[in-house]
Amino acid sequence: MYILGISCFYHDAAVALIQDGRLVAAAMEERFSRKKHDSSFPAKAIAFCLKQAGITNKELDYVVFYEKPLVKFERILQTTFNMFPKSSGLWFEAINVWLKEKLWVKSIIQKEVGVKPTQILFCDHHMSHAASAFLASPFDEAAVLTVDGVGEWTTTTLGTARSYRPGQSGTNEINLFSEQRFPHSLGLLYSAFTAWLGFRVNNGEYKVMGMSPYGEPRYMDKVEKLFKLSPEDGSFRLNMDYFSFHHSTQSTFNQKFVDLFGEPRPAEAEFFTMNTNPERASEKAAMEKNQYYADVSASIQRATEEALLAIVRHLHKTTGMTKLVMAGGVALNTKANYRLLAETPFEEIYIQPAAGDDGGALGAALWAYYIVMNKPRDWVMPHAYWGQGFTEGEIKEFLDTNNIKYEHFSDDSKLLDIVAESLTTENVVGFFQGRFEWGPRALGNRSILADPRSDSMKEVVNTKIKFREPFRPFAPVILRDRAAEYFDYPDVEKHEAPRYMLMVAPFKADKQDQVQAVCHMGTGRLQTIERETNPRYYGVVERFGQITGVPVVLNTSFNLRGEPIVSTPKEAFNTFKNSDIDMLVLENFLVRKPY
Repeated sequence: MYILGISCFYHDAAVALIQDGRLVAAAMEERFSRKKHDSSFPAKAIAFCLKQAGITNKELDYVVFYEKPLVKFERILQTTFNMFPKSSGLWFEAINVWLKEKLWVKSIIQKEVGVKPTQILFCDHHMSHAASAFLASPFDEAAVLTVDGVGEWTTTTLGTARSYRPGQSGTNEINLFSEQRFPHSLGLLYSAFTAWLGFRVNNGEYKVMGMSPYGEPRYMDKVEKLFKLSPEDGSFRLNMDYFSFHHSTQSTFNQKFVDLFGEPRPAEAEFFTMNTNPERASEKAAMEKNQYYADVSASIQRATEEALLAIVRHLHKTTGMTKLVMAGGVALNTKANYRLLAETPFEEIYIQPAAGDDGGALGAALWAYYIVMNKPRDWVMPHAYWGQGFTEGEIKEFLDTNNIKYEHFSDDSKLLDIVAESLTTENVVGFFQGRFEWGPRALGNRSILADPRSDSMKEVVNTKIKFREPFRPFAPVILRDRAAEYFDYPDVEKHEAPRYMLMVAPFKADKQDQVQAVCHMGTGRLQTIERETNPRYYGVVERFGQITGVPVVLNTSFNLRGEPIVSTPKEAFNTFKNSDIDMLVLENFLVRKPY
């Protein structure tokens, strides 16, 4: 049985295809359209998934959409009606967009995918999130937390999930027993600060998180004017006097917000503090302003963490369970995630690697198979490599057609030796292999790799290759069986979240000088890897460790600023050509400069 899950028309359109409850292929539309955060109907991603499975649309049994458009439209109409005439702009925009396409999702799927109306199902937005986390996890039962901006009406859910395995009898169930509703939303609160700090909503939240370690949470009292949290059960309310996202098409915050926090940070303004650029100490006024922005970012980050801690403690007290699964865009807040593991009674946390709206496509498909049809669970997500791959023949044809000089290696070992040795001499390597990753993180198949030991490498990769803000951190990838030597993370080698770069954990004090390029104010957003999942990626890190004594490599996504991560050999080569990357690995081919 083939089931196709779809998410689109808000942001990060994506598709996931499962066969008999097992994931076959999954991808975001942006990886094919090359439009970052593409929200349009994911026709290209659908075509890829069907091709990857070797089937046509005629072999699909069901297509499942990740939310219920009519319920969402009801919320928009009711909200704009209640806020009229302030909401007139939002009203006209919503009517235009919804009447054009969003109301007709069923008809669009029927036309674009070529299935019958009876084959199309709709899943609640937060149920899609919950299913994406629990039904991909290794747990038979778990507490459930979903947190994002907003689905139909819901912004946060708490629940429990249980399942049965082949050979057993039983019922799979996900019971979302408590919720917070729009406009009270942790995701929208964080996004308001994202916009005020000069970053793009639904795109720059991780930049706020990256900025926050350079500040202190000095302005919790101001944040508390906007946001009231009940420590007893984690419930919360926004003071809507400070926000405009519920009635404006242009801004998430209003003048009262600005009166409280000051003028917004300009979008392209330089960010530097004594921690990032002490040599610019003479620029006192600019540095003080930047320090204020860093302190505000630290304050909203701390408020978010404290809210999630209160929610999760209440969820544990209510359910008594030892395992937690999480999804929704806020579940990508990796700093908060580590505190949830370290400071609550839950023993293990699983976060689906595509935790945002893209992952809703997977959740919708899994929900149909395991919850609606109640099939026994016999699948756990083993890795995140579900995108498009390329054969050696396809890569060779691209290189030959474009007269690009290359070396070919029939022996993986020799190629990996060269890559590891090159990293030790501060060469930067574009590493392209296998099928691209599901979710927002590059996890070794579409990655840029560099030496983590010197702080100067952070500047090299940031300014000469990524062309992005210099305060943003890079991730350390480490051998899973060596992670406990470097991180203060109990039983780190046993946990799933670090495999997908979903936890920021403290480096051990005696290791920080060894990994300066990936140590962000004493912490790192680690990825742990094992040989079985990705032997070539593991081989590079292993060899680098053998040469240097440091089993860690700097890993960042293979793209330039503002672009989606590369998908094809052509895109990888163009990024290599247009940056200061020194070497390009395309499967078993190696391209050097000059080429």
